[in-house]
Amino acid sequence: MTFTKLGALALSTALVSTTAFADGHIDRTGWPESFTLGTASQGGTYFAYGSGWANLVADELGLSGGAEVTGGPMQNMALVHTGEAQFGMTTMGPAADSLAGNNPIAPGLQMTGACAMFPMYQTPFYITALASSGIESVSDIPAGALIGFGPAGSTADTYFPRMMESLGVEFERRNGGFNDMGSQLQDGLLDVWGVAGGIPTPAISQLEASTDITIIEMTGDELSSILDNFPVTPFDMPADTYEALDADSPAVSMWNFAIANCELPDSFVYSVVDVIMADNERMVNIHRAATATLPENWNTNNGVMMWHPGAAQWFTENAGAEIPADQIHGG
Repeated sequence: MTFTKLGALALSTALVSTTAFADGHIDRTGWPESFTLGTASQGGTYFAYGSGWANLVADELGLSGGAEVTGGPMQNMALVHTGEAQFGMTTMGPAADSLAGNNPIAPGLQMTGACAMFPMYQTPFYITALASSGIESVSDIPAGALIGFGPAGSTADTYFPRMMESLGVEFERRNGGFNDMGSQLQDGLLDVWGVAGGIPTPAISQLEASTDITIIEMTGDELSSILDNFPVTPFDMPADTYEALDADSPAVSMWNFAIANCELPDSFVYSVVDVIMADNERMVNIHRAATATLPENWNTNNGVMMWHPGAAQWFTENAGAEIPADQIHGG
């Protein structure tokens, strides 16, 4: 469904959207017959988490829909903005860049057609290497090291190279899907892998099931430098995330949000949010990262994106959210 068609559908439902839930009846006027959710490469958390919630929504709402492999947050912002995908997943950094016209897919285009829908989880940034490499700290990474940063245009690929450069690491950049990164690391084609993904990242779990790995921690000074210069927050990766960890591991992270094309009918987006937020246990069964997919985390959007009106209505009614009108699309 094109962006133009979505806009027409939204206009046709504008007069009834405010009363869609007055008597418990869901007004399906203008709903698409199917939907697509942009995720990322296979082997990453986006694909596992996204495939799960897309299937859940399709089943619960009686629609045809599913997840699609994409290049990750930057591409998802573009796909949702144009309406090529109804839904997507992004981190707040790429979202802010896309809204400012700094998305490398379409430089100069402000992707304001993508709206916030619901909080997902935090994406920690961390570095892993084979235990046999002997690399145990950032300072151990040799000059000219081959470092994998995941899919081109992904959150890791957008920010991690700049982080490494800021810490004085000299490296050669490599890109590929999550499963490909794991295979290359295991085969000695990469020295280290700069990972940014919900935890546990499936490809990392698969990797350490067959070989010993090291999660490389940054020093306090290194973490402070990253926190001062990049749009991230402190994060402690729990010790039970990977077998390679003996204790919680200090890192940095970005919040992830599910996004929707801003012109989708309010009642449709409201219903999708309700499916996801109504039963957290069901979401956690899809992926453990969903332990953070909670109504009270609505404010982790931090005003970066405009809210879809249907999503804003759900969080206002069910989570006590106080979302200013000027942060709601069309408000």
